[in-house]
Parts: sequence; structure tokens; C-alpha cells
Amino acid sequence: VDSILIDEARTPLIISAPDAEPTDKYKEYAGLVKTLIKDTDYDVDEKLKSATLTDYGIRRLEQRLKVKNLYEESYNTVHQIEASLKAETRFTKEKDYVGRDGQVIIVDEHTGRLMYGRRYSDGLHQAIEAKEGVNIAAESRTLATISLQNYFRMYTHLAGMTGTASTEGEEFKKIYNLDVMVIPTHRPVARVDHTDLIYKTARSKYSAIVRDVEEMHKKGTPVLIGTKSIDHNQIISKYLKKKNLPHFVLNAKNHAEEAKIISNAGAYGAITVATNIAGRGVDIVLGGDKAQFEKAEWKKAHEKVVAAGGLHVIGTERHDSRRIDNQLRG
Repeated sequence: VDSILIDEARTPLIISAPDAEPTDKYKEYAGLVKTLIKDTDYDVDEKLKSATLTDYGIRRLEQRLKVKNLYEESYNTVHQIEASLKAETRFTKEKDYVGRDGQVIIVDEHTGRLMYGRRYSDGLHQAIEAKEGVNIAAESRTLATISLQNYFRMYTHLAGMTGTASTEGEEFKKIYNLDVMVIPTHRPVARVDHTDLIYKTARSKYSAIVRDVEEMHKKGTPVLIGTKSIDHNQIISKYLKKKNLPHFVLNAKNHAEEAKIISNAGAYGAITVATNIAGRGVDIVLGGDKAQFEKAEWKKAHEKVVAAGGLHVIGTERHDSRRIDNQLRG
């Protein structure tokens, strides 16, 4: 419920209609921005994920497009060029989006899931389509928007379950006037929580993580490593490869095998690297996926993992919200 009512609710619902603006210009501008030079013709702001043209870059474009003043003569052109520039400099294939069946599909940066049917607004999606050389869909005009919070508040009854709502109690109360009740566990919690370890440099942190994984792997203890983004997944994966440690990486590229990989994350000696682990719709079973074993065999595998200390979870960094840390912990 927290995933739907709080995390996902940051994106508004939009009713849009196709715009009559022609999209053929995007192809031309996609070629144009490839010829511009970074720091001379445009500046990139990594933090804000934006790219802006410099005065020099604007003058260069005016010469190319044979116009005297871009901003006066065609503000629409400026808008489309800036979208093309952003698509070229800030959006990377296989990381921010993937190409499937001649379409550009957005990748959710937190979970690595493909977001079918969602499109970037303000011409950005068209610019990415032009960059990838696929069919460019018509631009859309926004007719009406509503925040998801307001949409959910229109229901007479709202309720849900989750393992990580207690830290968000105040938010549920404020936004939806919902009370959060904690149901105690049936059996005592067997999990051992360790305190945070802080490192001076990212390099020393990653080395320590790999050392920890190596030690656990020798004992046969399964390890689950939680990261904040797909980028960090790749970094950890590189470090593990250097040490020849066999592991699975969960992100957009092997979406179909996701459930299989997670259900086996508790197998003897398994190493799994994942972004946001919540809502994957499958349990991690100590000893591995029951479906793959005979009953007696699975019991042996299960006991072997329990003897090795159970599942060892490493959170490589704090997420934006404590709740996501708790999901990994749980």
C-alpha cells in the first residue's frame, strides 16, 4: 500500500490528446545536436539532469538554420532543439530507457522495471525516438491533470497492507486520514540488525563489501546486496566479476527471470545484486526455490543454509526513504 499511495502517487495522472504539431523536425534536430560541442555550445547540469545552450551555441544554430534570432522567430524550434539536446546528453539507452519493438520504453530508475505506456512529456520522448531512429509518435497536449493523492481521496474506503508503513504513519494520516496499525509478529524476529559502517571513500566501501561477500561465499552463506540504482548495481557487479564471484544482477534487462532469481536468492552460496527489492511478488526461501527440489532434498538444502547463518543482507547505501531501507532489511 505504501508503494501505491505514497511512492507511485508522486506522478500525476494526465489526460492528453494528440497535438497537431509536426514531429518530422525532431529527426533533423537529432542530427544537429550531435554536431554541438560540450562546454562550448552547451552546458550540462548533472544534478538537475538538464542541458542548456550557451550564447555561442545559439549563434551557431542560427547560422545553421539560417535564422536571425531563434528566440524571436521560432520559439517552438528552440524548445524542440533543447529537448533533442537533453535526449542526446542526459538519456542513455539500456539505462534510462530501452528499445522494444520499435518503441522507446522508460526504465524506472529505482526498481529497474519497464514502464509500458508511460511517456516523457514536453517533446522529450519524441526527441529520444528521433535519436534512436524509431517511429516518432505525435506530441501530446495536456487537457487535464490530477494528482494521484487527490484521485485516491475520492474513494470512500481506502485500506491496504504492507510491512513498512509505520515510519510513514504521519504521512498516511496527513494525506489520506488513515491510521497505521502495527500487527506484531507471530514468532520472535530472528533477524540480527547491524549498525551502519561508514567509509571515507567509495572505493574502500566497495572493497569492504566484496571482502564481506567473499567471506560469506566461502562459508556458503547466501548474500543479497541491495543498491540504490541500476548504476550502482553495475559497479558492484564489476567488483564481484574481478574476484570471480558468481552472482545474479536484477535490473530491467532480465525482467522475465526476476521472480526465479529472487526465489533462489536464499540458495546455498548464492549472490544476488538488486535495486529496490520491494514488491517483486515472490519470497526468498532459505535453501532455494522449493519447486526445484524433492521434498527431502529441499529440507537438506534448507538446513545447510540455516547452519551457514541464513541469508546475509548488505545494504550498500541508504535510500531516499527509510521505508525502502526497511523493505530490504525485511
